[in-house]
Amino acid sequence: MTDDAPELRASDADRERVAEVLRDALAEGRLDMAEFEERLDATYRARTYGELAPITRDLPVGRVAAPPVSLGKESAGAGDWAPRIVGGEGTSRGAVAVMSAFQRKGRWTVPRQFTCFSFWGGGELDLREADFAAPEVRIDCWAIMGGMNIVVPPGVEVVVRGIGIMGGFDHSEDGVPGDPGAPRVIVSGFAFWGGVGVERKLPRAERRRLREERRQDRLEREAGRRDPHGRGLHGRDPHRRELGD
Repeated sequence: MTDDAPELRASDADRERVAEVLRDALAEGRLDMAEFEERLDATYRARTYGELAPITRDLPVGRVAAPPVSLGKESAGAGDWAPRIVGGEGTSRGAVAVMSAFQRKGRWTVPRQFTCFSFWGGGELDLREADFAAPEVRIDCWAIMGGMNIVVPPGVEVVVRGIGIMGGFDHSEDGVPGDPGAPRVIVSGFAFWGGVGVERKLPRAERRRLREERRQDRLEREAGRRDPHGRGLHGRDPHRRELGD
């Protein structure tokens, strides 16, 4: 990624390099979790070097760690997606919310086609920890004066084909390339006086891991302020009791 060619298309490897810079910044305390998630979302939506460049520009390694322009095809492994495409049938084929709500989250298997309907209600499909019955799955959403939200993990390709009348489908994740070997999720359907949202979030375990890394890094920085004899910032031995304590 360079300022000389901002119009060039970014690759999956380019986005991953920027994401790694953001993870380091979170662990070092330069970004809080909200800023990290906002920038990570922008990273996976970016299609050109010009869109990637501002994301890390205010970070110490934002320029030197920027991915270089490459005219060749970059290779990437299939990662850990293969074990999550399990075949067979899904946990359930659909969900309905009539003046109520539904939710699918945690470990569940998304079928080849999942249909959900809401009328004066709402629902959430969280795919971050889900398995997939096929490399390509379809989620049909019908929202009548209601709403639905679909949460996908980084690396999954999303295609949005829904239609909204006095309502809408969120296309912000549409067309973002997926990881090699990752499943493809097609979101279609109809929204009338309602809406269907699609958002990309880290899995909960990954978020907890990043928080723990940040906490450990903070503790190590605080420990580094102490002298080799274990005295605090003001030279007082924390294990020694003073008169009057």
